[in-house]
Amino acid sequence: MTVTPAPATPRRTFAALALSVAGFTTLQNLVVPALPLIQEDLGTDTSGVTWTVTAWLIAAAVATPLLGRVGDMVGRRRVFLFSIAGVVVGSILAALAPTLGVLIVARVIQGAGGAMFPLAFGLLREAFPRDRVPSAIGGMSAVIAVGGGVGAVLAGPISTAFGWRAVFVVPLLLSIPGAALVRFLVPESADRAPGRLNVVAALLLSGWLVALLLPLSSGSTWGWGSPLVVGLFALAAALIVAWAIVEWRSREPLVDMRTMLSPAIWPMNAAAVLIGAVMFAVFAYYPRFVQEPAASGYGLGLTVAQSGLLMLPMLATMGIAGFLVGPIGRVLGFRAQISWSMGLIVVSTLGLAFIHSTVWLVAIEAAVFGFGLGIVYSAITSVVVQSVPATETGVASGMNANLRTIGSSVGVAIMTAIVTGSAVGAAGIPTEQGYETGFLTVAIIGSGAIVVTVVGSILAYRRGRRPADDTSGIETPVPVAA
Repeated sequence: MTVTPAPATPRRTFAALALSVAGFTTLQNLVVPALPLIQEDLGTDTSGVTWTVTAWLIAAAVATPLLGRVGDMVGRRRVFLFSIAGVVVGSILAALAPTLGVLIVARVIQGAGGAMFPLAFGLLREAFPRDRVPSAIGGMSAVIAVGGGVGAVLAGPISTAFGWRAVFVVPLLLSIPGAALVRFLVPESADRAPGRLNVVAALLLSGWLVALLLPLSSGSTWGWGSPLVVGLFALAAALIVAWAIVEWRSREPLVDMRTMLSPAIWPMNAAAVLIGAVMFAVFAYYPRFVQEPAASGYGLGLTVAQSGLLMLPMLATMGIAGFLVGPIGRVLGFRAQISWSMGLIVVSTLGLAFIHSTVWLVAIEAAVFGFGLGIVYSAITSVVVQSVPATETGVASGMNANLRTIGSSVGVAIMTAIVTGSAVGAAGIPTEQGYETGFLTVAIIGSGAIVVTVVGSILAYRRGRRPADDTSGIETPVPVAA
């Protein structure tokens, strides 16, 4: 029997999509605090257990643009439900995994959920009136940004109290009811991209993502100068060139390179790499920074649970900021919001570097960082989604998310090299200068995102486009050459 969805409304659509997306976003950081327990229980080593993170990262990176494109072609709601199924099946399998190999397979299946991001943006674009799309996208971006932090906060207490397998209950509690709501409340998308999936381009895109993310994620373990790492980077470069050539010459490209290289899009993609580096470098090392022992001369000596609580100001301001992007956009455009908010991020990371003597100081700095990140995360997505034709929403926002993922791997690798490279003594505690240099480097990277965004605004003006994102928050789609 065919079940007819309930009458669609923008609020119902947003609620159903947000609940489902929240289930996946918790997985971004949910496993990391539980890695020592997983390692001990499954009898593996540090290198082996790290694959539970790497496998998920690569699977999500590949699935995000590919399934986003499929959704553009065959129906976003249909593919969205498929992605939720991946999260549910993968989480159940992970919770029951008897071996590391099974757990890694489960994490790959979970990675299919990454496609929910671009698919959700496309569904929101259709469900909301044009003047309300920025607010809807900002709210969903806030859910995505906050979800990763919530996962990091919950993972420690849950795994300590109930074991590491219990952490996978969190995405299930959100994904199962979310899937039901999407099934009955969200209509199928009307806009469909013509043509067929470009299989050669899809294989090349998947190949260079894997070849690039593998050494970025494991280079510190394998050795950055090792033949394997160097060889994978070389392979990634060759595959990127081949992929770009295939896409440029194709009549039915997987990713329209002309759109990606347009003045409205490429600065946002470049900024996404830098923003991803800043975001995850801080996410990864802020908790560790405040956990360093007081005996180090600079550490606050907080427990794992206390450091999680200290992230709450960051998560709270991040969530609030995301919902403000749309209303602010009526008087201050998205690119201007990105530039000013990146300024807040730069100031807060400089504060972490040089002003960190008390808990309340780092809490304020975290709150400022979260507010800036919430605005940036939402505004950059709004620019991308509203600057491309409706039939390219999934793949364009998926590629932007992927570039942010690549940036996150680069940022964590840089921060790891700087901080751990400063460690001294038998305990291997990093020096204060190591953290100062690390956060200062993050601030410099954030400044680069400001420069790229300003350049994008200048290019938009020079092309004679009405820079709507700088005045009203509503983007005008960029004409794409035939």
